Amino acid sequence: MSLVLDTSAVLAWAYADEATDAILRVFDQTKAAGAWVPALWRWEIANALQMNVRRGRHGTDFRDAALSNLAWFPIKVDLQAEPEAWLGALLIAERHGLTIYDAAYLEIAQRRRLPLATLDRQLRAAAESEGVELLGI
Repeated sequence: MSLVLDTSAVLAWAYADEATDAILRVFDQTKAAGAWVPALWRWEIANALQMNVRRGRHGTDFRDAALSNLAWFPIKVDLQAEPEAWLGALLIAERHGLTIYDAAYLEIAQRRRLPLATLDRQLRAAAESEGVELLGI
């Protein structure tokens, strides 16, 4: 079964010291069945990795290798998420006090009836409230 993959889960996978067995299972599932993301996902991942370069957590070689490794996963951009953000994701954000960016992941999971892989506590609470299956912990 496919899933919706948010940035927090990806970063936990990218950094070996943060990768749990649950996150490794999420990526096994992603490898086997693919994942859905909003269009901003690639920007979020690249930004987080670049910010950690600036902070001295790792160098550009690590950043580039992580992005290269992610390119091998069957991750699909949900093109319906952008028009949905105007209403569906916005209402979710408003209801749960989420950023519109986080609400986009939940909107995709809800609309596609897929589990959401996230480590973000506020997003997890919102997903539970909305009856969306959670992965990643």
